[in-house]
Amino acid sequence: MTQRRWLATKCFQCGKEVEEKDAIIIDEEKDHIFCSEDCLYQHFSKEITAMEKEFQDNRQPSDIQQTEFGKFEGCLEELLEAPDEIWEDSDTLPDTVVYNYIGQFVIDEQSVYYVAVVHLTGDMPTFVFLHFPTNDSKLVERFRRGRLIFDKSQAEIEIEGAEEDALSDGDELAQGLFKAMLALRSPADFPEEEFGEFLRYRQETIEDADEMWRSTDLQGNTLVTFIKEFAVDEGDFTYVVITIQDVVSGSHFVLFSFPTKDANLVDRYRQGQSLDTQAPKQASH
Repeated sequence: MTQRRWLATKCFQCGKEVEEKDAIIIDEEKDHIFCSEDCLYQHFSKEITAMEKEFQDNRQPSDIQQTEFGKFEGCLEELLEAPDEIWEDSDTLPDTVVYNYIGQFVIDEQSVYYVAVVHLTGDMPTFVFLHFPTNDSKLVERFRRGRLIFDKSQAEIEIEGAEEDALSDGDELAQGLFKAMLALRSPADFPEEEFGEFLRYRQETIEDADEMWRSTDLQGNTLVTFIKEFAVDEGDFTYVVITIQDVVSGSHFVLFSFPTKDANLVDRYRQGQSLDTQAPKQASH
């Protein structure tokens, strides 16, 4: 396999010709190649200034002092490698999509959040606009905006006994939710007595869901719904699996599942927070 020959390239910021050994490549497809860190930071100066202003305007005097930030700098590399959350934000900066990485760390027996706002090229972080430690959950919440594209807690979901469910065990919560679902079904939908014929689709729905939705009910239960569309010889339909998270073990248990041809019924289960468990591969810095 031959290596790509380096072609004459000019700095995206100043126009100076860039040698391959000196090139700082942020996004080669968009010609975002720079001759120096000065040019790189000049190019993103407006975005950096806007992010830093938001950070300064919203941080509390009681938060971690900036003179202590150096103690937490090691968190940045670990955060980019293994974040707890990644949010895709296409609204905050004009014409610029940024990705907010959020994680929790324990440094010197002190639990802190670490936040980094980055530019992604493909699935690789190639530039950091802003990064900081904080113990202020409200400040962290400001950066949970846009679309959640990775949630570590959901990426590690373990379904206990997926071949069984709480409904068949007589669980009251499962029975109540199941009866509510039956009341909403269209008369033209699959009859309840045919549900057993679709159980073979439950495992595939859990393992390869098209959609996942997390919500909390009035009793404080965390429910995660798996939704997958199928097109088979018998026709098109959607399979839905409702699970509950055990607060002690963190594992998820199936409450019940069902097939449906009713798009309106499926839409009722798109409640709470949409989850995407496919995390971008992380770059080492």
